[in-house]
Amino acid sequence: MGFTMGLNLLLLLAMVATNILSLYHLSAPTLQSPKPPAPLQVPDHLLHQLQAIRATINHLTRHQPSPSTTSQSKPTIPSDLLLYSQLSPIASSCHNHPDLLHKYMSYTPYSLCPLDSDLAESLILRGCHPLPRRRCFSKTPSKPPSSLPRNPFPSSFIDSNVIWAQYSCKSFSCLAKQSPNTGFDMSAEISRFMTYKTELDLPIPQLLQVAKSASSLIRLGIDIGGGTGTFAARMKQYNVTVITTTMNFNAPNNEVAAIRGLVPLHVPLQQRLPVFDGVVDLVRCGHAINRWIPLKMMEFLFYDVDRVLRGGGYFWLDHFFSKKVDLDKIYGPLIGKLGYKKVKWAVGNKTDSSGLKNGEVYLTALLQKPVSR
Repeated sequence: MGFTMGLNLLLLLAMVATNILSLYHLSAPTLQSPKPPAPLQVPDHLLHQLQAIRATINHLTRHQPSPSTTSQSKPTIPSDLLLYSQLSPIASSCHNHPDLLHKYMSYTPYSLCPLDSDLAESLILRGCHPLPRRRCFSKTPSKPPSSLPRNPFPSSFIDSNVIWAQYSCKSFSCLAKQSPNTGFDMSAEISRFMTYKTELDLPIPQLLQVAKSASSLIRLGIDIGGGTGTFAARMKQYNVTVITTTMNFNAPNNEVAAIRGLVPLHVPLQQRLPVFDGVVDLVRCGHAINRWIPLKMMEFLFYDVDRVLRGGGYFWLDHFFSKKVDLDKIYGPLIGKLGYKKVKWAVGNKTDSSGLKNGEVYLTALLQKPVSR
């Protein structure tokens, strides 16, 4: 009850202050003149005060407990969430999932953080990103790597480098056996991006030769949805720095990328790429980018790729899949709006059960951004 009364008092004071400022403006004298009086200019500092007061009212109204809530024995809003909301705004989508947000912020400050990366990803995938900050210490593996690996394609990884509590598999051997094509089997990963089997493949040596022929240097790249970072690992051997955006999805993708000496960015597809305009030479989109992504989200993603690419840089859609009819009528025209040069455009049938059932095809496209618009 004391907490509610305090909020009501602050709300009342804010409303009174707003009314006083409003009366101050309305009571200013007007000149008697045959011409209509010019509108009064409100000083900037008063505008800032009004905006601050209105923001305070909105904040208090948003977080004020309802009578039905206070009358029951439900848990109150975590104090750290209220504190963070006063310091910095949180994504509007966070408010659409109060149960998950409440659970994420229900922790003991100044102690170890809960092992809840799965909960964090659930919020991120629902648009609650960036997540509210917390005042707790992240738990780390008891035996971290002692040095960077000389070979980003080791025969195996050490299980003690990962905290396995939040994953269904409890070892790398389990992951490699359970999901052999998800980036944890190094015997399979070592040949990726290096061999040419069909027109849909674009081996890295061929990619670099294309860039060299066009007098276009590739130094820095982004791999969107890059899993455990195999593309970045292979490009590192060619002295090209690639950062990888990746989510975990019940497997330690971020941890493995870091173990391999790479930079994983734990960001969702809907987030604006966290780099400045026109600084990247190459952006690759792998299997994470496909027809299951809402069209508008995909369009914003493509234009954000254009934002970060320098003039003459390359956009590589690697095995993008969709229905054949949609590629012709929707995705092809969407890609065409970028106005990029088609260096490679290869389409092939998707021959797995889903592809055969839905009439799906793969597209591998290497597109070059114009040097100037």
